[in-house]
Amino acid sequence: MNFLYINRIKQILEEITKYETYAMDAAVCEIKKAILNKNNIYVFGSSHAGILSQELYYRAGGLMVINPIFPRETMLDTSPITRTSKMERLEGYGKIIAEEIGFLKDDILIVHSVSGRNPQTIDMAIEAKSKGAKVICITNINYSKSVNSRHSSGKKLFEVSDIILDNHGDVGDASVFIEKLDMKVTATSSITSIYIAQEILTQAIYELANENFLDIPIFYSANIDGGDDKNKELFSKYKNNIRYKLY
Repeated sequence: MNFLYINRIKQILEEITKYETYAMDAAVCEIKKAILNKNNIYVFGSSHAGILSQELYYRAGGLMVINPIFPRETMLDTSPITRTSKMERLEGYGKIIAEEIGFLKDDILIVHSVSGRNPQTIDMAIEAKSKGAKVICITNINYSKSVNSRHSSGKKLFEVSDIILDNHGDVGDASVFIEKLDMKVTATSSITSIYIAQEILTQAIYELANENFLDIPIFYSANIDGGDDKNKELFSKYKNNIRYKLY
């Protein structure tokens, strides 16, 4: 076994740790402030980019106050699946979703889009910023610069975000070149976006704990004895920042 995919992922993660430290530190700072000040934290991605929302949501060891945004029309169980592409390209749709969320000043929106060109995520970022929320995007800068925006403003996601985290993947997302096929296969953006997001959340929790803020709303595993009771106790303290239905 050549471990083609694993070795490519390792290369990308090394680039992220080398080049994204400053931006990741900035994101950590915003996450910490949101937890301390009890501002809302949201995460969104369309279609496969939305895997990040599912990864961070309702997870043992994860923050209770991570609120996923799951628009029905761009979830991967949509049929026909091509509808997800049509909806993420529909300008105005992201603004409608954002208005229903009701972003407040100093809330955080973590938004994931590899190409950063589609109107849904751009609209959502613009609307969140207009309400005073901080927008942290995870995207691919080289990919985004190589394509045209599909938004009427001509802007891409990284151009309307406050903090930009580059996933350092390949243009088109497929990553491993197969010479006999003369093409690349297997996408990397789900793994790298999860790495980035989990790292900034872990670092935020670590720093808060070292600053003696120990009342952090972290999910206990529901499969550990007493976990359900501990989760209910934390929920009662942070219920105003948990925007999904937990109980």
